[in-house]
Amino acid sequence: MSVRGGFEAFVGDSSSRLLRTAYLLIGDRHEAEDLLQMTLIRVARHWRTAEAAPVPYAHRVLVNLSRDRARRARRRVPEVGWDELQASPAEFRDLADELAQRASVIDALARLPDRQREVLVLRFYADLSVAESAAAIGASEGTVKSHTSRALARMRGLLAEPTPLEVSPDDR
Repeated sequence: MSVRGGFEAFVGDSSSRLLRTAYLLIGDRHEAEDLLQMTLIRVARHWRTAEAAPVPYAHRVLVNLSRDRARRARRRVPEVGWDELQASPAEFRDLADELAQRASVIDALARLPDRQREVLVLRFYADLSVAESAAAIGASEGTVKSHTSRALARMRGLLAEPTPLEVSPDDR
C-alpha cells in the first residue's frame, strides 16, 4: 500500500475515535477538532515512523498537544468563565437527564489533574491497556495504575457532589 493510501486509511478508520478522545481530554468540541487536525498533521509528517503503529503514535501526539494547550491556556485570560454559565441554571432545566449526566462527567474530568484525566480517558474511553497508556503519556505502568486509582476515587467523589446542573423538585 502506498504511503498516501496507508495514511488515508488510518485517518478514515481512526479520526472519529481520536476526536472523541481529544474532546474528553480537553472538554471543548471546537478545540478538540483543532487538536485532532494538528495531531493528524504531525502523524502525516512522521508517517514513516508512525506507520508501524499509527494509533498509539497518534495517542501520544494527542496527549502531548493537549498538554501544550493546557499550558498555554493557564497563561491566558478566559474569554467566558464557567461561573458565568452557571449563573443561569434555568437554561439547563430543559436538558435531558442524559445530557446532564454527560455534562457532570465531563465537568468532573475537567476538574481532575491533567495526568489523572489523561489516564482515565486513555484507559477507559480509548480502551488502551496499562502498557499502551503508559507509552502514550510517557510514564511507567505503575504510574498509570496509581493515577488511575486516584482518578477513579476522585471521580466518585466529584460525581457524588451536587452540581449546578441538578434541579431540585422545588425548582420544577
